[in-house]
Amino acid sequence: FFLMIRRPPRSTQSRSSAASDVYKRQILSGAKELDENEWRFLLTGYGGDLDPRPNPTTWISENAWPDVYRQLYGMNLLPGLAGIEKHFLQTPDDFKPIFDANDAHQQELPPPWNTKLNGFQKMIVLKAIRSDKITSAVENWVTNVMGRQFIEPPTFDLAKCFPDSSNTTPLIFVLSAGSDPVSDLNRFAEEKNMAKRIESISLGQGQGDKAARMIRDSTNRGGWVLLQNCHLAKTWMLELEKLCEELNQNVHPDFRLWLTSMPAPFFPISVLQNSVKMTLEPPQGLRANLLRTYNTIDDRDLVECKKPEVYRKLLFGFTLFHAIIQDRRKFGPIGWNIPYEFTNEDLTVCKRQLKMLLDDYPDVPYKVLNYLGAQINYGGRVTDDKDVRLIKTILKGFINAQVLKDGHKFSPSGIYVSINGTTQADYINYIKSLPLNPDPEIFGLHENAEITNAQNQTRLLLETLLSIQPRASTKAGKSREEIISEIADNIQKKTPPPWDEEAVAKRYPTQYEESMNTVLCQEIIRYNRLLFEMRDSLINVKKALKGEVVMSEELERLSNSLFNNQVPKLWENKGFLSLKPLASWIQDLNERIDFLNNWIKGGTPIIFWISRFFFPQAFLTGILQNYARKHVIAIDRLQFDFMILDNYTNQEVHEISTRPEDGCYLFGMFLEGARWDSKNHVLAESRKKELYSDVPLVQLLPRVDKPKQKEGIYNCPVYKVLSRAGTLSTTGHSTNFVMFMDLPIPPSRDAKDPRDAKSVWIKAGVAIFLALRY
Repeated sequence: FFLMIRRPPRSTQSRSSAASDVYKRQILSGAKELDENEWRFLLTGYGGDLDPRPNPTTWISENAWPDVYRQLYGMNLLPGLAGIEKHFLQTPDDFKPIFDANDAHQQELPPPWNTKLNGFQKMIVLKAIRSDKITSAVENWVTNVMGRQFIEPPTFDLAKCFPDSSNTTPLIFVLSAGSDPVSDLNRFAEEKNMAKRIESISLGQGQGDKAARMIRDSTNRGGWVLLQNCHLAKTWMLELEKLCEELNQNVHPDFRLWLTSMPAPFFPISVLQNSVKMTLEPPQGLRANLLRTYNTIDDRDLVECKKPEVYRKLLFGFTLFHAIIQDRRKFGPIGWNIPYEFTNEDLTVCKRQLKMLLDDYPDVPYKVLNYLGAQINYGGRVTDDKDVRLIKTILKGFINAQVLKDGHKFSPSGIYVSINGTTQADYINYIKSLPLNPDPEIFGLHENAEITNAQNQTRLLLETLLSIQPRASTKAGKSREEIISEIADNIQKKTPPPWDEEAVAKRYPTQYEESMNTVLCQEIIRYNRLLFEMRDSLINVKKALKGEVVMSEELERLSNSLFNNQVPKLWENKGFLSLKPLASWIQDLNERIDFLNNWIKGGTPIIFWISRFFFPQAFLTGILQNYARKHVIAIDRLQFDFMILDNYTNQEVHEISTRPEDGCYLFGMFLEGARWDSKNHVLAESRKKELYSDVPLVQLLPRVDKPKQKEGIYNCPVYKVLSRAGTLSTTGHSTNFVMFMDLPIPPSRDAKDPRDAKSVWIKAGVAIFLALRY
């Protein structure tokens, strides 16, 4: 059994805890030590409908409370945790120490739960209060039940993997960003006296025939063949599969086929199954990245420049920049909209250009260095315009005249500074003194970003576990098919029928002076597509469960999604963009439909709940169009002014009875990375553990030939959902990005550079969203 646990890290080293957990669950479940319903609840949460009770705490935000209560309500339905909802609602402060603690996964539950619950049940409670600590809790649970060796992935060692291969069993390196196993393979080839008998080729267009010849030649003479980057040769993968099938015992015993590939859906399954799979993770973390770079630099590199002192200072700036933009990826979308794969070659080019420019020019060309670094060397990979703005802002903080001063601080903490180093050893010693786990402040992020990072890891862990669950029926109580059928019935009852599009169009006809009629009719058409799809697919899946129709692959995926509390792909493709689980998604859908029904029955709303629109960009265009036609102005000359009406309370917002003369009122948006300061009417730093905060009522007012305000304003991107990244749709609009909103910001801390005020919010990843995950 121990060997069975040890082997999975070869193929998924970074998910070894998840793999161990799956194996252990199967054994404990078989021994009836792990309740099947508790296991499913941990992975999927509560899938039913409910109205949250009032928030009894002062320490859980109103935005987070619905998700917390959903977890508490679902826990209460599990026999082993019955009564915990009542306890929390009556005395919530009993659980506050867990919420406040940095090591929440090690805190004791209030009596009687700490002695009443087992380790697994305590994880379920922790998920409701501090989901960011689930990964650590899983490690503790596996350690306590099985031993610490099951959470520590074995050190990558080709010598230990090699014996599992044969002349008919390929060895596959599963690549990850920043990893390069080729050098390790070359060293291993020397150890095996195969250095002169190994051939390699990087696959790509026109390389397939050469690769095939290499394999056939080496099978006869007993050499090794390395095929790199298989993910770049999609059309040749069938040929690779055939070549692997032809390998038999007649092949020279010394022959080995080595492959490298990023994860790709088209990679041949048969080759994966009959292979030794390995992964070599690159060094993780800021300090490891810096050490890796300076370990390749010697003292001669640091002085081979006409301005050696300047060169060393700016080289460290580039190196720190390189490590930071790579490590920002761990924070998810708040780090980068798109997780770019920056490489060491990008840094190498910057290093060469730095030396050349310092040698050729009497003054340091900071603008040139920033342009080459942020917009060409690294920027050539960056495709999202918000990420382009971010990388330019980050690099300016590391390549400027201030960096030449000894002790210059790269972040407010003063931990990361420009040192007066002259040798490689000076820099290595300084880097080794840096924290192993850096605080988010060096990245320009709020400390809440660390919670976001941990929550992302928790979500990845649970989604991975859920994705590899067996499709077997439950061992006791209702069968899996009965549960799915009940869920389908429940959704059918809650989901209203599609609208009569002709009746709505007749009541709200196309009018030149009122574009909102067209917006409403278009929204009805979009939602109807989804409602028709839901109606038909739910009917068919219930018939398939009864055996009345064939259970197609599409219906099978639909039933799996219903069982796992996930939105089916079939509905996602016709529906609005969302990251919510199925139960919350259904509730959100009904609220959207209620919004449109109120519009149809009561006329154009006074205040628009913008997060209820399927396509909010069309609504915003309609507002501009109304203004343009009313005042006879070309719509191309119009842009929005944004007035934050923070003097209204939530209750007063809903009491507003008159529309603005021009523009519109909006509500229903959330800020990440910052909060709105209603006292000073500017953006402010987020409160601790408050990941998202409400945006006050906003008035959008069209303005003719609006001048661009350079200072005192942050152009805040507005997205539909937290993933931020999107694609261009057929309308030319992003599937996620909605617009930029101008938000006032506090003055710069640096009087000499007022642009510093904007950089704080750009690096913090401040953005507005129309919907959250719950």
